[in-house]
Amino acid sequence: MKVFNYRNLPLEDLGKFQDIDPAVLEKVTAIIEQVRKNGDRALRELTLKYDACFLSSIKVDLKEELKNCARLNPQLKKALARAIKNLRRVARRQVKNLKRAGHFRIQPQPGVILEQKLRPIKRAGIYVPGGRYPLISSLYMAAIPALEAGVEEIIICTPPDKTGNIPPEIIFLADLLGLKEVYKIGGAQAIAAMALGTETIKAVDKIVGPGNIYVTAAKKLLYGKVDIDFIAGPTELTIIADSSARAELLAADLLAQAEHDVLARPVLVSLSKKLALQVKRELELQLSQLPEPRVASEALRNNGLIIICSKPQQACAIANRIAPEHLSLFVENPEKYARSLTNYGCLFLGQNSAEVFGDYCSGSNHILPTNGASRYTGGLNCVDFFKFVYQIKIEDRAVKTLARTASLLARTEGLTAHARSAERRYPGQKGKI
Repeated sequence: MKVFNYRNLPLEDLGKFQDIDPAVLEKVTAIIEQVRKNGDRALRELTLKYDACFLSSIKVDLKEELKNCARLNPQLKKALARAIKNLRRVARRQVKNLKRAGHFRIQPQPGVILEQKLRPIKRAGIYVPGGRYPLISSLYMAAIPALEAGVEEIIICTPPDKTGNIPPEIIFLADLLGLKEVYKIGGAQAIAAMALGTETIKAVDKIVGPGNIYVTAAKKLLYGKVDIDFIAGPTELTIIADSSARAELLAADLLAQAEHDVLARPVLVSLSKKLALQVKRELELQLSQLPEPRVASEALRNNGLIIICSKPQQACAIANRIAPEHLSLFVENPEKYARSLTNYGCLFLGQNSAEVFGDYCSGSNHILPTNGASRYTGGLNCVDFFKFVYQIKIEDRAVKTLARTASLLARTEGLTAHARSAERRYPGQKGKI
C-alpha cells in the first residue's frame, strides 16, 4: 500500500474514481442492440459466447431445481435465515415510517385539495453476479426491500455455469423468498433483457444489484428506459483509526475489502504513525495466509492507501472527500467523529462493528453507492421501490385565483394554449391577478 503524510497527500489520489472505458460502452451498446432486435435468440447466442453454455431453456424450472437443494449445508440455511430476519426487521421499519410520512392530504389554499400517495413499483429485476463464488447475499439484500415495499413481481437474472446450471444456493434463496421467476442470463445481455423485454422475459420497471463493468455499463446506457439503483464502481472501504485500534483487526478488514476485486479500494487514515507501520506489517502477514492472495495483493498494491495525519479534523476531511462506500471508525469515542462525517454509504462505529457484518447479516443493506456517489445518495432501501404520486382536486371556489395565476405565468412563458386552458375555466381573467 502507498503511504502518505497528510501534508504531502496528492489530492488526485483521493478523487481516483473509475470511469467506464468508451470501448466497453461501445461493446455493450452492440449487445443491447442485439437483444433489442433478436430477443431470446440473442440471449442464447450471447450466453454461448460469453458463458460457454448453450441454453435449452432461459427460465429456471424451480420445482425441478429445488431437488438439488436438499444437500445444502443446514448451518448455511440457518445463517441465511438469521441474515434475512435482521434485514426484514429493518425493511419493515422503513416501510412503516415511509407510509406514515408519505401519505398526506393538504389544502395549499382554500378549494385546492392535494393528496400525496405512496405506490410501489409493479415489477423489479435483480441481478446476481456469478463467477466461482456467486454473491448469494446480493439476492436477499436486493429482494427484501422490494418485497417489503409491496412490489408484485420480482425476477432474478444470474449467469449459468458451463453446464447450464445456476448455484443451488440461489435456487434455495429464491424459493425461501417466494420468488418464482429466475432466469439463467448474465452480463450486459441480462440487463438489456430486463430493461427491454424478450419473448420469455417481460420488461421490468427497475433493475438493482451489483455486477461487473459490463453490467454497470448496460445499466448506465439503459437508464431512462428503466430505473436503476445507481452506477456502481469498485468496492471501497475507508477506515479512520487512532492509537487505540488493533492492527490485526484493521488489516483483516482492509484485506476483506481487497479480496473482492483487483480494483477494490482499501484506505486507512491513521492518527498514529506507529499504528500505520504495524498495519502495513500485519497486512503482509495476513496476506501470506490467504489461500488465494492474488486479487487482494493486487488491489492493495495498486489502489490501497495509508494516510497518516495528526488531527481528527484532517481525518474526517479526507473521508468526506473520498465519500467511500464503507466508512469504519476504529477510534475512541466514534460518535464524536460521526458528527463531522457526511459522505458515506454505511458508517461502522467502533472495532466490533466489522464491515463484514454489514455485508451479510447486521440488517443494513450492502448495496451501497461507490465512486463518490455517497455525496448525493445512500444505499438501497425500501424507498427505492416506491414512487410518490400526487392527486389533485380543484373546487369551484379556487378556480378564479388559479386561472388568473396560471394564465399570467403561461403567457409569460409564451405558452398561449396553456393560458387559454386556464382562462376557459374562468372567462375574463386573461392576464389578471
